[in-house]
Amino acid sequence: MMFSTKAEYGVRVMVALARRASMAEDGLDPVLPLAEIAERDGLPLAYLEHLVARLRKAGLIDSRRGARGGYMLARPAKEITMAEVVEALEGSIAPIECISVGANGEVVCARESDLTHVCPTKLLWTRVRGSIVSTLTQTTLADLLVTPAPAALNTPTRAAKIEPMTTGA
Repeated sequence: MMFSTKAEYGVRVMVALARRASMAEDGLDPVLPLAEIAERDGLPLAYLEHLVARLRKAGLIDSRRGARGGYMLARPAKEITMAEVVEALEGSIAPIECISVGANGEVVCARESDLTHVCPTKLLWTRVRGSIVSTLTQTTLADLLVTPAPAALNTPTRAAKIEPMTTGA
């Protein structure tokens, strides 16, 4: 499963706003012009405008008009989860298109048209979705502001070791 550039660029915007908010504690204005983010990160301004509209509608950011206008976080970075950000930008999280979440929160497979047809892969995709949602829910915007030391990136807790596949032959 790949998230689109909506999630990638939107998270980058949110990180930039969170960094600005942390600098506001030192007296800097927490409002950041979108054009500044676009220029610094080499992102298309028109596309970012579309994304911030979604983030604003979701209540994750606020805006200020005028000469000193721009965007700021609506809540502290430690209170904003990546699940909120990704869902605001991408919609409901699903590893494949036939899996969705019903109104009652239950995972639904569109291929299960009646009670006699049980999708043989629903368990797998339900677990995959659960893992993704769990990771996004447990990760806050504030977590992304912490830059680990280079040595910490190679510890077993940071990177999973991938074992080569062996055949039974």
